[in-house]
Amino acid sequence: MIRSELIQKLADENPGLNLAEVEKIVDLFFREIVDRLASGGRVELRGFGAFTTRARDARTGRNPRTGEQVPVSAKRVPYFKPGKEMRERLNVKGES
Repeated sequence: MIRSELIQKLADENPGLNLAEVEKIVDLFFREIVDRLASGGRVELRGFGAFTTRARDARTGRNPRTGEQVPVSAKRVPYFKPGKEMRERLNVKGES
């Protein structure tokens, strides 16, 4: 599902809201998650999962086109850990 599909689904299920209002809600939701992670926080959505960041150390990488070594600086990267309910739904026994 892409962002526009999510907005359309929410608008369809909430006829009291117009498309522009739903889009503002979705934008606010994602912006708040990113802002919290950027400030070093954690976002937990019960039954869904938790968003956090993890530190990656500086390292030496390789340019895949030339094979040349390039320095890669230390950085923080987003990390998602699915909740128990999501893991259970994704791994229902008897499904192929």
